[in-house]
Amino acid sequence: MKKAINLKTLLIMLCALAVPGVGHSASLLEVYQQALQSDPRIHEAEALRLAALEAEPQARGVLLPQIGFGSDWTKFKSSGTSTREDSQGIFTSSSDSRGETTRWQFTLRQTLFRWDQIVGLRRANKIVAKAEADREAAQQDLIIRVALRYFDVLAAEDRLTSIHADRQSIARQLEQAKQRFDVGLIAITDVQESQAAYDQAVAAEIGAKRSLATSREFLREITGQHVSTLSAPGDDFPLQNPTPSDEASWVDLALSQNLVLVSSRLDERLARDEISFRRNGRYPTIDLVASMGESDTSAELRLAPAPTFSTADSDSQSDSISIQFNLPLFAGGYNTSRVREAVYLHRASREQLQRVTRETERQARDAYLGVLSEISRVQALKQAVASSRTALEATEAGFDVGTRTIVDVLNSQFNLYASITSFYRSRYDYILNVLALKQAAGNLQIQDLENVDQWLKDRPTPEQAIAEEAAATG
Repeated sequence: MKKAINLKTLLIMLCALAVPGVGHSASLLEVYQQALQSDPRIHEAEALRLAALEAEPQARGVLLPQIGFGSDWTKFKSSGTSTREDSQGIFTSSSDSRGETTRWQFTLRQTLFRWDQIVGLRRANKIVAKAEADREAAQQDLIIRVALRYFDVLAAEDRLTSIHADRQSIARQLEQAKQRFDVGLIAITDVQESQAAYDQAVAAEIGAKRSLATSREFLREITGQHVSTLSAPGDDFPLQNPTPSDEASWVDLALSQNLVLVSSRLDERLARDEISFRRNGRYPTIDLVASMGESDTSAELRLAPAPTFSTADSDSQSDSISIQFNLPLFAGGYNTSRVREAVYLHRASREQLQRVTRETERQARDAYLGVLSEISRVQALKQAVASSRTALEATEAGFDVGTRTIVDVLNSQFNLYASITSFYRSRYDYILNVLALKQAAGNLQIQDLENVDQWLKDRPTPEQAIAEEAAATG
């Protein structure tokens, strides 16, 4: 076996993963901006925020004077008979009337005391604050979702490139094994081992292509369009410890400004206000009511036995001002039941707040430890790549002198490619943990994507890398 061929394949694979490619690749920030324009979830969150902002003008509106105007026009016609009896006998008379009435009225109503409106104004401020927190949380969630899908695509590309390079190397080894068997240098079992490894590599490459297509579709689901090439972290990508450097500080930040936790706190306060709101059914209401109106009636009346109608017209105006007081006394237990319901809902919101608080603390601790562990993991895997490369060279040398088998070479080769893929995956996981830590602390911003972007480099897609490999190997 010739070492040069195997090392050449390895070099091509490394270049495909790490060397900048031709043309511009989409950066993480560019993909996020596409998602910001196309993602249905962020548009849904924005629409809900705009709807919640209307709570304040609605709450203020019911406290202001309410002015109404009403009018009606009525046309009427009636007829009837009446009978009376006196000492002179029984008399029967009949009457017919017809006419029309026109009325109009302006009414002004000003609330003097309504507890539900007072509580409603107080709740409106919390509703708006919660909507703002939910909108910011949705933006941070979009950053995390985009980053996760982005690096999932890169990881799938790395895996496909690695598996393809592995298959190409196995194919060359299989060809050499057949040549050596033909001249009697090795046994048929070595050929069979190489053939089995090649068949498995072909199946693995098919699965890797399917996984890459799926990862790209997940990213397209967020961005609304297909992104052909993505930038990847370069070899100079820095690994930095979190600042502040102690876990307790990050937990305190999370408990004070995590947006999901802030929203849950506002939910608990709104549930508490709802109890006061529903108690309004027991409280009196006081309103000032002023009205001004006019009524115009034109009628004709005929009393039998008179043969003709007589006309009767009336025109009246009315102005009034009053203070209306209403005190509910009994509503069949309806109001009491609604208050009990609100008390139970408030109890549920308190438990939800406790759950979210614990989840937030756990997320902050987990993300902090994740950043530290991924830094160590990246460094360890970088060393593992160098060790696997050395092990492969030694195994190939041993195979050439007959001290190692073809199975040893295939295993060493597979371990090298797996180490390279794991190394790049660990760098993606480091970035994701950094972003998750900032999200848990509630201070994840677009600037964090810009900081990541400055360390990303253009690189070819697996399809381009395979084409480059084919051209390099002739």
